[in-house]
Amino acid sequence: MKPGFIKMALILGLLSCVGPFSIDMYLPALPEIAASLGAPVEAVQYTLMSFFVAFGVSQLFYGPASDMFGRKPPLYFGLLLFMLASLGCALATSIEWLIGLRFLQGVGAAAVMSIPRAIIRDRYTGNEGTRLMTTVMLVISISPMLAPLAGSAVIASLGWQSVFVAVAGAALASLALTRWGLEETMHEEYRVPFRLGAMLEAFRVLLRDRTYMGLTLIGGLGMSSFFIFISTSSFLYTGYYGLSPTQFSLAFALNALGFFTSSQFAATLGERYGAQAVVRVAVAGFAAASLVMVSLVGAGFDSFPLLVGMLLAGNTCLGLVVPTSMVLSLDDHGPIAGTAAALGGAMQMLLGAVAIVLVSLVFDGRPLALAASIAICGVLALLLSLTTLRRPEVQAVRA
Repeated sequence: MKPGFIKMALILGLLSCVGPFSIDMYLPALPEIAASLGAPVEAVQYTLMSFFVAFGVSQLFYGPASDMFGRKPPLYFGLLLFMLASLGCALATSIEWLIGLRFLQGVGAAAVMSIPRAIIRDRYTGNEGTRLMTTVMLVISISPMLAPLAGSAVIASLGWQSVFVAVAGAALASLALTRWGLEETMHEEYRVPFRLGAMLEAFRVLLRDRTYMGLTLIGGLGMSSFFIFISTSSFLYTGYYGLSPTQFSLAFALNALGFFTSSQFAATLGERYGAQAVVRVAVAGFAAASLVMVSLVGAGFDSFPLLVGMLLAGNTCLGLVVPTSMVLSLDDHGPIAGTAAALGGAMQMLLGAVAIVLVSLVFDGRPLALAASIAICGVLALLLSLTTLRRPEVQAVRA
């Protein structure tokens, strides 16, 4: 293990928490926002969709920018924008303003999505990279476990606007952490000057790389299932099943626990069986769990414990899929790691945004739409794993 491994994992994990924290802490507020602003459910769901669209598209700019200017300057810009947009969200008086300000918030948050992945690739590859990625995810796990509970607490006493003030404070702390705790990993001699042709060529190389695209889309479909759950769960759990905001937060944390617990075994299993084999088997498990869930729900087994249990099983499988696929997709693209991480992140976020829009069109407040949408993600991910992950195993460590 290289010196500074734990320190880097902690810093990158805390930085990477900013985006998820602004989503997970916000979830218990969705019904209250709908009532406060007089907005329908689908309009409130669009505040999530606008965030994810901006979160995805903006990574296309942060990646090349981090290859040109170093990793830290784009982080400063993104965190500052995120902080200002968060304060604006707290002052929003209409759902239209909130949707627009959430878009700006997503533009800022994109910096702490793509750049930490490039920083990991600057220092580590193969199973070491997977180990660091999963350690970062262990730190990130505090967000879905604690953020909804924290959100419920501040909403109950201070109103939904307080959530955005809290995440603005988190962005300010992250700026300080970036300034004084994070070293620059893209040194002057390795920086790539901006050339539109070179950037387009890098995109062309990546888009034509079958393995890169397969791994990116597999991870994206896994993340889309999270986004589907995120956009519907607060309405389903509190409206249909009658949970309180605190009970919803605990149920939400349980699903997150399965994901982050299994992710800690990704590197060890990758060393023993091969990373691509881990992805193939775990994707099959995710698809199986989601198909069983939709079959049972469709057959009329309307049980909250059953739904939570099947979601937990699927998310446990995704804890192996997502970090492993992220690292594998970058292994062959070290010189353009920032661009590769950005393009991958953008495609995954946009796929998630499309999933939110589609599920919002069919969601009726009952569990079948959630179960069916996640099952579609599982089947598509399985088909991709069978058709794109046939090449020889990626080497664990590359020069």
